[in-house]
Amino acid sequence: MSVTLDALQKVPFLADVSRRDLDSLAQTMSEREVPAGKDVVTQGSGGVAFFLILEGTATVVVDGDERRQLGPGDHFGEIALIVPDVPRTSTVRANNDMRLAALTAWNFKPFVLQNPHVAWSLLETMAKRFAATPNA
Repeated sequence: MSVTLDALQKVPFLADVSRRDLDSLAQTMSEREVPAGKDVVTQGSGGVAFFLILEGTATVVVDGDERRQLGPGDHFGEIALIVPDVPRTSTVRANNDMRLAALTAWNFKPFVLQNPHVAWSLLETMAKRFAATPNA
């Protein structure tokens, strides 16, 4: 896995996790490549993974409207870490070839149980995103 500990520490809900624990988490992550123009996730479909962008850029689309751009260091899919298979709230489309680190809910749950402070940080991250969403 080529996700670096520095990249993981830039994820807000992982920022206070020790490097040793982040290394353990990194070992459970997989790498995924997505070609330009393809959807990484599709609004309305189920999902079980969180993604951290390692390379490339993407556009977030909600109900057909472009909402924001994502690039290296950005992440999406936090809801799937807590409630797998809930419909995705947006489509994330690759603008160019992308390389992503993926973390599944079944790998994340044991990590959170061993690092409970991550749960609160994740809730804060999700609340900030929800509050920043128009018409939320």
